[in-house]
Amino acid sequence: MISSLRGVVSHVGLSSAVIDVHGLGMLVQATPQTLATLRTGSEAFVHTAMIVREDSMTLYGFSDADQREVFEILLGVSGVGPRIALAVLAVHTPEAIRVAASTGDDKAFSKVSGIGPKGARRIVLELADKLVPHGTAENSPVSPRWQEQVLAAMTGLGWSEKDATAAIDDTAAEHPDVAAAGNVGEILKLTLRRLGNDGARAASRRKAG
Repeated sequence: MISSLRGVVSHVGLSSAVIDVHGLGMLVQATPQTLATLRTGSEAFVHTAMIVREDSMTLYGFSDADQREVFEILLGVSGVGPRIALAVLAVHTPEAIRVAASTGDDKAFSKVSGIGPKGARRIVLELADKLVPHGTAENSPVSPRWQEQVLAAMTGLGWSEKDATAAIDDTAAEHPDVAAAGNVGEILKLTLRRLGNDGARAASRRKAG
């Protein structure tokens, strides 16, 4: 496995570059941001990830290790291949991707060419507990963007904004660990359960009355 390259840049294209490593030209696919740091004739160092398939071996290059880490985590999402993962990094920084995943911001991923609404929702659900913004503390407050995502899901299911907001606040208070982690899917499930139980109790009271 080739995890990094150091050599002289012999060519920089729109989506790839060639780095001469002791006379061996290594073709590296990269984002425009990474390619912008390379200069023909100058020495360069890039972190790399190698994707091996039956008919090909492709190197993907990154200007720092964090980009490579996020790229490899994105590859773990069903339906996301190297091309889409690289496209996500071309649109968003690694930290922006971490924030979007942890807050359930599927719209951030739908901005990427090749990712539709369903694909974006799948990405945030599968990455919710895998990508956490750097510096996130366990006792950090519930993110407003996180609340907005859960609230949108609740109102989309037919609950009033008032009832949904109250239920989300109560759920976050009862499960601070889940709220601190920004696990949208888990909070949504717990909130739906709370609303269901409250509805059942209200119905029982009406029957008793």
